Amino acid sequence: MWQFVEFWIWALVALAIAIYATLAIVARRRGFRLREARLARARLAARRHTKYPIVLAHGWFGFDAVALPGLRQEYFRGVRAALEDHGNEVLVPKVSPVASIKRRAEQLSDQLSRYDVDRVNIVAHSMGGLDARYAITHLGMAPRVASLTTFGTPHRGTPLADRGLLLGDDSWVRKMLSMTGPDMDGLRDLTVRRMEAFNESVPDVPSVTYMSYLGWVEPGAGAVNRLLQPGYRFLNRCAGHNDGLVPASSQRWGDVLGSAQADHWAQIGWSRGLDAPAFYLGLVQTLARSGF
Repeated sequence: MWQFVEFWIWALVALAIAIYATLAIVARRRGFRLREARLARARLAARRHTKYPIVLAHGWFGFDAVALPGLRQEYFRGVRAALEDHGNEVLVPKVSPVASIKRRAEQLSDQLSRYDVDRVNIVAHSMGGLDARYAITHLGMAPRVASLTTFGTPHRGTPLADRGLLLGDDSWVRKMLSMTGPDMDGLRDLTVRRMEAFNESVPDVPSVTYMSYLGWVEPGAGAVNRLLQPGYRFLNRCAGHNDGLVPASSQRWGDVLGSAQADHWAQIGWSRGLDAPAFYLGLVQTLARSGF
């Protein structure tokens, strides 16, 4: 009888030891995984450059860079150098300044396909965000784009484009532009009505993360470039907060990451009110912390 009891006592002891050892191993592994997770989060938080290259996409009437004897200025003024100084790979395509969204998107897609990279993060200003959206949805670029972040982009059009069309084909503005040879399809595309149709025909692609920053200037809170002031006053009356060219309400797309007190040109370093290199560096570090 005693031998039978002794057997079960030792069996229970062995079982208890086995359970304890198993729990200890699980706890150790869980602790290891938690430490690894914390370290991974810390590495992401400390990362100053993105996993994928940054593509800077310029807006309407934009350019990649202008070079003169002894002088070179880029559309994103000072931004490329600031990003590269922090270890980011930066690509800067060039599309037709005033062509239609479709034509500019085709040019953007063609240039992106030539880059020897797997995926990219597109950071676009103004109409450049619309070019990128079209290229992602309709031109097969979705597999190569990890994220699209827009700043000052007229996703829902701008009343200034509608007003520009009301000037008529005989206006002096059109005559001046026609002397340089550009078509005006880009301006037509940015009307409120055309952008409503654009948004219906260009849905977001689930595999791409869409984000946006908003730019505007509070009345009396900051300077607006003198050349933008007529548009700024007009949009204040008919659309509220704006950057001199685009209403803030039109700039929202995807996840809104933040806003800046900056007119349309300050958003790329060509007007007062915003340290553009520092702003884009912060934007890119946000992408880096998110694993992009």
